[in-house]
Amino acid sequence: MAQESLAIWVAIAAVVAGAAVGLLLFDARRPLSGDGSVGVIAAITAGACAGVACLVGLARSTRTTHQWMTQRHWGWLVADAVGLLVVHAAIAVMACLALFRLFQEAFTGLTVDRVAATVMLTIISAVAGYLGFNSSARISTRSLSSLLAVFMASGMIVSMLLAENPFWWHAFFSELGTGQAGILSFWTFNTTLSVSGLVLTTLASFITQDLYAWARARESAGGRRARIHVLRWGLVVIGLCMMGAGVVPINLSDPVHSTFIRVLGVVFILMLATIQWWLPGFPAAVYVASYLMVALGMVATLLWLPLRYYNLTGFELAMAGIVYAWLVVFIRNLDAVLTVAGIGDAERDGEMAALEATATAEAARSAPAPPVTAPVTTRATTTAATRLPYRGWRTGPEDRP
Repeated sequence: MAQESLAIWVAIAAVVAGAAVGLLLFDARRPLSGDGSVGVIAAITAGACAGVACLVGLARSTRTTHQWMTQRHWGWLVADAVGLLVVHAAIAVMACLALFRLFQEAFTGLTVDRVAATVMLTIISAVAGYLGFNSSARISTRSLSSLLAVFMASGMIVSMLLAENPFWWHAFFSELGTGQAGILSFWTFNTTLSVSGLVLTTLASFITQDLYAWARARESAGGRRARIHVLRWGLVVIGLCMMGAGVVPINLSDPVHSTFIRVLGVVFILMLATIQWWLPGFPAAVYVASYLMVALGMVATLLWLPLRYYNLTGFELAMAGIVYAWLVVFIRNLDAVLTVAGIGDAERDGEMAALEATATAEAARSAPAPPVTAPVTTRATTTAATRLPYRGWRTGPEDRP
């Protein structure tokens, strides 16, 4: 209840911001799409609202279900916040531009005055703020992986559509990031690649925190110890390689760019080939799927070289599909085993609701107590009652991994 109320307040704040921008910038009739249009201004405003709302939601999330995020080095939290902000803002911008372009195509030649444009801007801002807050406040491994997929797919498609050279694919996929396909395609492609790598490191933290919870439950039942750090650092290295490939385009330094791509591929294949060693006790279907992905990767490589069935563009697209397919399979199975173990999202949300109700009742009972009789004991009781559950992060010295 409290979270939904806060989401509405964030949406109201976004409405005020959108109305202010509209009244300030709209002074004549404007088209829905194109240069200087309502769509462009709405996209920028929606991106800003979604980004700020995302930070507000993340601040709430780190005080409740994801307290582990604030118990690491502050640099990790800053990196996570920047990645999530850019992803939410970029998705809002791309969705807004596409929506206004669609309506402009449907209503050819339509222009709107200051009032109508401002109303459109306030509606878009409210939706962006509301969804941005709820997305980060309820962030989980599955929702974050979905956000990453939407962001990567949208960024790559927009980069392809913005390419001035229609035959960019005759060379290789990274041609979009060289500038040869156009400056807009260059910035879109490299920014998408770099930010996706940053968000992948955040996703690695979420996955490993969930795995720690599962591993503790399994170890307490006498199962073999899992080596979760292999997955964590493997995904971090893959994310850093993606960032490196985006920061150093192939035209800037072919050896450096290619090294990042090769390291990414080798680390990913090693992770999948050794999954039974570092993650014992997981469903057998995940092991079989992982080995099949390794085989598909080898087949994709052979089709490129030496068979030359397709060019480097086809190979890069095939490998990207294999990596994401494995992540989808793995995350869905992780969610399933957590649910079976009684530590999934549904169980956690139920515990949160129960503890919030307990905290409210405790606060109501302790409110009339005189200040003299409420020393350390009352505060300790209140803290214990209001402490919301979170999973996967070991906080006590005796529990550190």
